[in-house]
Amino acid sequence: MTAPAAEWQTIAGESDSPREVFLRYVVPLAAIGPVAAFIGGQVFGYGALGFTYRPSLMTGIATMVTGYVMALAGVWLVAFVANFLSPKFGGKDDYPAAFRLVAYAMTANMVGGIVGLVPALGIIGLLFAIYSLYLFYKGAVPVMGVATDKVPVYTLVTVIAAFIIMLIAGAISTAITAPSMIAAADAQDRMSMDMGGLGSMHTSADGTTMTITGPDGEKVNIQVEKPND
Repeated sequence: MTAPAAEWQTIAGESDSPREVFLRYVVPLAAIGPVAAFIGGQVFGYGALGFTYRPSLMTGIATMVTGYVMALAGVWLVAFVANFLSPKFGGKDDYPAAFRLVAYAMTANMVGGIVGLVPALGIIGLLFAIYSLYLFYKGAVPVMGVATDKVPVYTLVTVIAAFIIMLIAGAISTAITAPSMIAAADAQDRMSMDMGGLGSMHTSADGTTMTITGPDGEKVNIQVEKPND
């Protein structure tokens, strides 16, 4: 992260297999973001423009696990795209090298996931993600042999293609895991919304009551009754 040009030259001479890099490097680092987001969500919740949301413990755990699995799968998918496109931009067809390129380039993004501890600082995480793109750009020539004049386009096309694939994978993952996540989530997700002069809305701790407060302090309670099992 601090001296990418020199470090990529060293990485280019390595021969670690994707499995070795994945288990030794990706598995621990990829956990930073999901775990930090879980802790931040439980401690601070999420909020913007007067809206706040605090997920329940089970919802947080389900989200953390899904996010972690997607982060791990994402490295393999992006590496596949990077390797597939490399020969088209003057580079070589070498999946292990492509995996090393992607895994190490994503270091900034994975380490930057620590800002999830304070959800309000999420924008900083975007800066780490952008820096990961820069690291990928710097490593494309020494690791994959991509033609120097084609590196910008190679980087851009790889990012776009990988993004589309991740969207599809995310949609499939959501379709598969959403039912179990809903079933696992308890009724303790908490939400509140400050509507300024129009009043506010809040849910109870157990999620069964919503209280709407009007501009003059009048209140309306909406009760949700759960059917007996």
